Amino acid sequence: MPVRQPVVAGRFYPGNPGALRRELEHFLAAPAEPGGPARPAWGCMLPHAGYVYSGGVAGATLAGLHLPERLVILCPNHTGRGQPLGVWPGGAWLTPLGAVPVDEALARALIAAGGGFGPDVQSHLGEHSIEVLLPFLQAARGERGDVVPAVVPVCVGTRHPEALARAGEALAAVLARPENADVGVVVSSDMNHYENVRRTEQKDALALERALAADPEGLLRMVEEADISMCGAAPLALALHAARRLGDVRVELAAHDTSATASGDTQHVVGYAGLRLYLERGQKADIPAA
Repeated sequence: MPVRQPVVAGRFYPGNPGALRRELEHFLAAPAEPGGPARPAWGCMLPHAGYVYSGGVAGATLAGLHLPERLVILCPNHTGRGQPLGVWPGGAWLTPLGAVPVDEALARALIAAGGGFGPDVQSHLGEHSIEVLLPFLQAARGERGDVVPAVVPVCVGTRHPEALARAGEALAAVLARPENADVGVVVSSDMNHYENVRRTEQKDALALERALAADPEGLLRMVEEADISMCGAAPLALALHAARRLGDVRVELAAHDTSATASGDTQHVVGYAGLRLYLERGQKADIPAA
């Protein structure tokens, strides 16, 4: 089965394992909310820029957070390669901290679910937005002495609302099966890109309002109407569709920042947000068989 090699180690984050661990420990030491999260989370949204810019938000989101051991990771497609909903089918992804196994059984189930997902490595080969998150997930679990998470990487290259709704329905049907009760979802996304800090904060607030309302349709409509360049709006919408099919979802904002904090440049800014997703399963009865 395919092994995905790192392509941005040494650029977006340290390629040396020791330096990477020290950097991750620094970011994950960010204070969590008082008392920590009220209960284990179903998932989260994390930013995927260079760690000097977005590492603080990623660390603050994951600090104290208990994610499931198996994760479907949904990312945007920055390269334009591959399928609209490309699933890495098996093997492992390598980082400087070691191998992250791909859950092949879960990947097969998702591909067979009828939501438009297909086996695809091309969309992932040059795509950084999952790779950048994996060391954070490895380190966050390692701090608690847990096993390395098993993942299913999915590159989302469509923004068509109907396609994303169908995909979310199919993902929910797979995750509703008893054998997948321990699966969660991670979304990779930055927020608005390359406007001044005032406009970026305004646009981020508009998108986050819809995200916090767990409103995938409204999120996609808002980013289109307000011209918000949130690269992971489609992956987040897909995740929210799935969550709403599975039960009652609650979304919390864990952190928000912009690149101006690190760079000092307030004219060409990228926004970063960390979200935590909590799910009460079994509250909905409209999950179709798959």
